[in-house]
Amino acid sequence: MAKLFRAAIMGPPGSGKGTISKRIAESFGLQYLSSGHYLRESIAANTEAGVMVKTYVERSMMVPDHVMTGLMLPRLEQLIGHSWLLDGFPRTLTQAQALNNLCQLDLVISLNIPYETLRERLSDRWIHPASGRVYNMGFNHPRVQGKDDITGEPLIQHDDDKPEALMARLRHYKDVAKPVIDLYKSQGILHSFSGTETDRIWPYINTLLSKIVMPPTNARQTQTP
Repeated sequence: MAKLFRAAIMGPPGSGKGTISKRIAESFGLQYLSSGHYLRESIAANTEAGVMVKTYVERSMMVPDHVMTGLMLPRLEQLIGHSWLLDGFPRTLTQAQALNNLCQLDLVISLNIPYETLRERLSDRWIHPASGRVYNMGFNHPRVQGKDDITGEPLIQHDDDKPEALMARLRHYKDVAKPVIDLYKSQGILHSFSGTETDRIWPYINTLLSKIVMPPTNARQTQTP
């Protein structure tokens, strides 16, 4: 790409952000930067930040802004000469403002998925805790029931993915995300996509990006470093 391109994707739990992010990375040769990956990496490395992150993750609490920015911004500084797609950061207005001080985003994708669709997806969602790999019993089930495809380790279902906790999670997401969405809307870089199926939303996102980003000759997915 002649010009650097920096984008972020936003959406509530179960919106398909991970699936769409990987398609974007593969189609347009962007580095895929998942905040979840960095959080797990810091916990596994038992760094000072990782110890702090673990206390919040274990209690299903939101990691504070100063911890998230301290974790993400140094990594983005290392990728100053690269094009990338952020997934899971920024989540709050404070994080978005901190990111703005480092670099300007070119595009923000916001996914709007109906509550009933999210409820169905999350009730079928199982996770491999160590890697963050996500399975869905409806359309992306593991090869062996209840086991991770790569390690064979057990899959779990988060308590906050269960229907009784989902409404509170979605309400919290909307409250926190609204100022971020308003910020990017005011900057003219927000593009919202609505629907119930990832495969139906994807062509619209692909068309938009095709007008903005030239895919490399041999586009391939670039994983988080």
